[in-house]
Amino acid sequence: MNDTHTDHHHNSTPKMQNRILLRIWHFIRYGLPSPGRYKRYLLTILPILAIVWALVFVYLAVAPLNFKSSMTLILPGSGIGGSLNLESIGQASAQSSSAFASSSLSPTENYKRLLSADSTLRRAADILGEPGQLAPPTIKLVDQTNLILVSMNGPTPEHAQARLDALRQAFLECLDVLRDDEQSKREAADREQLENLEAKARAAQLDLLEFQGDSGLATMDQFNSRIQIVDELRARERELLVEIEHGVAAKARLAKVLKTSVENASLALVLKTDPMFQSLIDQYASVHTQWTEASATLGDRHMNVAELRAERSALRKAMLVRGRDLTGLEEKILLRFVDISTSDGRERIFEQLIVADGESAAAQARLLETRRQMDEYSKNAHELVTQAAKLSELLRAQRVAEAVMSSALARLDTNKADPFSSYPLVQTFESPSLPQAPSSPSTVLALAGGVAASLFVLVGFLMLWLRQPLLQLALPKS
Repeated sequence: MNDTHTDHHHNSTPKMQNRILLRIWHFIRYGLPSPGRYKRYLLTILPILAIVWALVFVYLAVAPLNFKSSMTLILPGSGIGGSLNLESIGQASAQSSSAFASSSLSPTENYKRLLSADSTLRRAADILGEPGQLAPPTIKLVDQTNLILVSMNGPTPEHAQARLDALRQAFLECLDVLRDDEQSKREAADREQLENLEAKARAAQLDLLEFQGDSGLATMDQFNSRIQIVDELRARERELLVEIEHGVAAKARLAKVLKTSVENASLALVLKTDPMFQSLIDQYASVHTQWTEASATLGDRHMNVAELRAERSALRKAMLVRGRDLTGLEEKILLRFVDISTSDGRERIFEQLIVADGESAAAQARLLETRRQMDEYSKNAHELVTQAAKLSELLRAQRVAEAVMSSALARLDTNKADPFSSYPLVQTFESPSLPQAPSSPSTVLALAGGVAASLFVLVGFLMLWLRQPLLQLALPKS
């Protein structure tokens, strides 16, 4: 069995070799053209190649020259921020975020559209003095940068450079117009808001002045001073009460020394202040002294002593009558007061009692006046507190209105600090270049196109030449 398999393998190998040789023979036999076939193919290929290269040379000879000028614009990517704080007036802040902070909006894309806008191209043509508008430029944005590459063609190097420079000037002028328009509209809106705030501030000030005129309360310091007056009156009342208590204690102590009551001592003060009674006491004291001296030297039966005794008795009777008329006191008590008045030591104590009573009466009078003032201020306390609350509210409203208006006014000025918030600043990184060689027609590209066209023609005719062998190879017979 192994021998049979070996013989079959040796027999199949020659068959495969014969088949390959047969195919090569068929390729050579049918592929080799006849002499007339060569001629037909050459007569067809050569005119086509001649036309291709004629077109190439005509293009290079006839096509007008174009020169390309290029420039690079760059956009700084950071915003600015500022704050203005006016003491006791208000605060204004200005914060311009970067125009590149948004992921959905790109300033470079906006500027790309603006560079190719009809208004920009017409403005550039006006700068050059050309009619109509310029042809759109070629714009390329460099990824991950803020660079804008702009190029423009022209018939001469100088013309291409002038066109691109005019486009740059027109683009910058359009940006200035847009910024001015935005600034004027924002300022108009801010002015309108400022007028409203100013009207509110004026109304708040008029309300405050009207209230101050009606209530007589101008400032919170005035309210605080009135409250302080009430507190001072209460403190004064406490001091006067203490002073009166001390006076009462002093009068009681002196009355005890004089062996009389405070009430009787008060009546004695009435006698002390009566001029007639004091005159009778003085006369009685003088006659009593003379009578005492005369009795000691002349004896009780002497005529002078008897006259002095009679005079003393008359004065004593008149004095007691006057005393009862003034005070209604008994004779015993009145004689005690007379004894006090005629004794030097007791007289001084009685004078102290009079002074203490006077001081106590004065303190009592001051206490009454203090309480009257307290009642007057307390009567208006509720109304005063209500007025103070209203005054505080009006003052706060005025301060808030003035602060808001001042802040808006300051913000109106600070908003002008950054005109590039909506339309970022553009700088010329590379100025429009002066081309050194034409950008079109390109000899290299034209020759490369001619060579490529020739290759396509040759490959096509080669495929046509080998169509039958290729079909046989692709679709071999079974």
